[in-house]
Amino acid sequence: MTNTLRLTVLSATLTLVACAGTAGDTAAGAEVLSGADEFGTLSSELSSGVALGSTLRATTNLNLRTSASMSAQIRLVIPSGATVTTVNVTQPSGGWYNVKYNGVTGWSYGSYLNLVSQPSTGGGTTTPPPTTTTPPATSSTRDAAIERAKGAVGFSYWWGHGRWIPNGATSSSQGVCTGSCPNCTHSGSNGADCSGLAAKVWQVPSNNSDMTVDSHPYSTINFVGSNANWSTVSRSDVLKGDALTYNQNGAGHIFIYESGDGWGSMWAYEARGCAYGIVHNLRTATSAYKAIKRAGW
Repeated sequence: MTNTLRLTVLSATLTLVACAGTAGDTAAGAEVLSGADEFGTLSSELSSGVALGSTLRATTNLNLRTSASMSAQIRLVIPSGATVTTVNVTQPSGGWYNVKYNGVTGWSYGSYLNLVSQPSTGGGTTTPPPTTTTPPATSSTRDAAIERAKGAVGFSYWWGHGRWIPNGATSSSQGVCTGSCPNCTHSGSNGADCSGLAAKVWQVPSNNSDMTVDSHPYSTINFVGSNANWSTVSRSDVLKGDALTYNQNGAGHIFIYESGDGWGSMWAYEARGCAYGIVHNLRTATSAYKAIKRAGW
């Protein structure tokens, strides 16, 4: 593949996601927009080796895959302008770089990465990587909810549960889901399905406030119905921390809205399914979804 001619490909992926724990959450349709991949026209693309701990910046929404291959599973989409850190290897594998973003490790293609800084090799102090586009936590209720959602990214999908360690997932704490839910199996003591994630992020009911205590008080059949803890809002008016949910014909899903077009592309936090776990990604939602907000927000 040359640097003189590459085609930018933004692929849309339609994925069926299981989300549940109680009746009414047996499957869910989640339309996930993937980011850029192996083809590009950027003259500033990264192609050489870099030191471990180097900081790279994504020049567009960029896929983070499980291995250095176009056919590998997409873990999440790195937002354009966000920074990542190189890990494990100093040389790219076929143009792919092993990087970590928001606590999640994977592979992204160098056509959409620029070098920001590398650790010092002169015996001095290393250059600290700049912060990512993730904003600091604030005292606002909605920002606090997003911080709780961020802490869940990287943990496994756990059918009928909701529990994670707020300071982030590690290889030993993230848990593992295998199979196809509801007939799936889970190992480990952390993770959540979509309803378990939403309830923890929203802290509903009010005593569901400890992220480390397993709790799954609602399913999507509850979230689409009436409840004193939430109410319906227009999808055109969704705000950070609101949720989109549906439940039809025994299938359901819910995700936490962060930003974007409520009727178009949105950044979201969701327990996407057994093969994906809890992710931060760009996605759309069919007209079956309704927008809801937590009471008091």
